[in-house]
Amino acid sequence: MNVDIHPSWKEQLNSEFDQPYFQVLADFVRKEYQNYTCFPKGKDIFAAFDHSPFWETKVVVIGQDPYHGPEQANGLCFSVKDGIPHPPSLVNIFKEIKVDVAKPYPKSGNLESWAEQGVLLLNATLTVRAHRAGSHQNKGWETFTDAVIRKLSSSREGVVFLLWGGFAKKKAALIDKSKHHILTSGHPSPLSANKGYWFGNRHFSKTNALLQQMGKEPIVW
Repeated sequence: MNVDIHPSWKEQLNSEFDQPYFQVLADFVRKEYQNYTCFPKGKDIFAAFDHSPFWETKVVVIGQDPYHGPEQANGLCFSVKDGIPHPPSLVNIFKEIKVDVAKPYPKSGNLESWAEQGVLLLNATLTVRAHRAGSHQNKGWETFTDAVIRKLSSSREGVVFLLWGGFAKKKAALIDKSKHHILTSGHPSPLSANKGYWFGNRHFSKTNALLQQMGKEPIVW
């Protein structure tokens, strides 16, 4: 089936779009958007891929599913649109960046600037019904995004995967550790961060050190 996604990803994932599970998923998502308010907007469902083409992806951050409040989700995990209050997990991400790489806390929670530098901000589930967290889980998105991770693992080298929290850590099984770098820590949500599992992980400086060792441009977080 025809999916509106960046050509570099379309070339890599074409076989997924023709799988029966994806047809069922597409029908489900179409009906949900027709009958309910869903996020992100239809044009932003594959935004993570549009901002970070396949061959330019250097870093992968894995989230669970999109924000389910009005005007929050923009298709990039942990990111919100300009002018939207920062959710608690994003607040803690920015706090860690401030300490880790001495960058001031930003006004905007929009992470498009990261994505444009090759950070794939990938939610495992790409859509959600308004005010119903996890409502589009186990409908096929996870099969698709697992295929994305496998494709990066098999066809690329030297990608840095940031796995935050128990859910993301399980994705390590999809990644060839002999070819890529995996950094793990607790989740930035207050529940985990306030217990000491997030702050001090220094993933942002560590990621840049790894990129520089491989001769790649570091990320301006």
